[in-house]
Amino acid sequence: MTDKQKSWQNRLENAPDELSMNFVESLSYDKRLYKYDIQGSIAHCEMLEQQGLISSSEREQIVKGLLEIQAEIEAGSFEFDVSQEDIHMAVEAALIEKTGDSGRKLHTGRSRNDQIATDMRLWMRDEINRLLEKLCCLQMAFAELAEKYTEDVMPSYTHLQRAQPIVIAAYLLSFVEQFERDKGRLQDLSARVNISPLGSGAAAGSTLPIDRNLTAEKLGFAGITQNSIDAVSDRDFCAEFTFACSMIMTHLSKLAEDFIIFSSTEFSFVKISDTYCTSSSMMPQKRNPDMLELIRGKTGNVFGSLSALMMMLKAQPSTYNRDLQEEKIHIFNAADYANNCLEMAAAIVSNTQFRTDKIASGIDEGFLDATSLAEYLVKKGVPFRQAHGIVGTAVALCEKRGLKLSELELEDFRNLSEAVEEDVYESLTAANVARAYTSPGAAGKTQSEQRIKYWKEKLNTFSSVKGEE
Repeated sequence: MTDKQKSWQNRLENAPDELSMNFVESLSYDKRLYKYDIQGSIAHCEMLEQQGLISSSEREQIVKGLLEIQAEIEAGSFEFDVSQEDIHMAVEAALIEKTGDSGRKLHTGRSRNDQIATDMRLWMRDEINRLLEKLCCLQMAFAELAEKYTEDVMPSYTHLQRAQPIVIAAYLLSFVEQFERDKGRLQDLSARVNISPLGSGAAAGSTLPIDRNLTAEKLGFAGITQNSIDAVSDRDFCAEFTFACSMIMTHLSKLAEDFIIFSSTEFSFVKISDTYCTSSSMMPQKRNPDMLELIRGKTGNVFGSLSALMMMLKAQPSTYNRDLQEEKIHIFNAADYANNCLEMAAAIVSNTQFRTDKIASGIDEGFLDATSLAEYLVKKGVPFRQAHGIVGTAVALCEKRGLKLSELELEDFRNLSEAVEEDVYESLTAANVARAYTSPGAAGKTQSEQRIKYWKEKLNTFSSVKGEE
């Protein structure tokens, strides 16, 4: 076999033609794994030396050669040859060219099957940390924006109809909670990712005296997989990762939808920095929230990756099959979109202002204080269902007269319920309602201030810990 031949080529009579080579290659996208492939190979090489499967001088040659290849790739001088199919064979071919027989011994006791499974886990560990950092930055942007609006009231919406008054800070903090769940999913996944499949071979392990625990330790894994058949075909962590990215994008898309609506002329609740808007090629008056629209649009690409990956996995017989080569396209796609959109969202949030004067001018439209009035009646001993009906009648009366609830005369309230007293007006108007919330987690000023303090302390601690790592 010449060094230009593939490692498996002696088995077949005919070499692959150009069509086959281009069809089967994954080097065009898995070359981004080079650092992890080399990292895994160095650990494997050092283990081979310790087990007496290669000599000390061979180990030195291999490690030196691998580090040179990494430097060449990072300098942009490495020539990727598509005929090598993937990053594993590209690195190995270059290593053999540098070291001869020493490089030919590197693949002892391993397969490309356990090699790629290891590379993917190493890559994903780092990618999870990148996403966690960007989620934290976005959460902090929300907390800092919320800190500016603990006194200001806005409507909340259900069914896109006005519901109850809330402080703007509480609305902003709702996204901090969502992205915290996204962080939790990634942190849960990181434990399942951090297990080494290296040494599982093609499917059944090896008859050579390899030390899997040693390579796992060198690579910073918490342990090793316990079944070689499962280890080389397991892509559960890829599906989980892509789902986690999909949920991140779901929350980003929800944010984008809200801000797009709130920035429209019909609402005019928020002003997004011109840096993150565009105008029209025809209509000179336009301020289009294109960055937010793109976040909303890119979400579908990540959903598509999750769907494609699940379709691929549901049809896999045991153990490794070449279909799995395609999984990298989808997890890279999901990661890239999530990273880019998180970064953009943090920039937008950090440069958004709420038009509090505009919001305040219409805050008492839509009977936002209706629920508070019903709860006022409950405090006076009226059963809630009865109170609900009384307030519904009051709202209908206001609509006929063109009034707000706070504009009804006391006599009007007394005609509806004898339980009403002069203090009823303390429970009316959006501002009074927002100040009156008492339940933990409610959308009031006091609760929001408490949560802002909590989140800023927690997020600063998280950032410090990640920075030390």
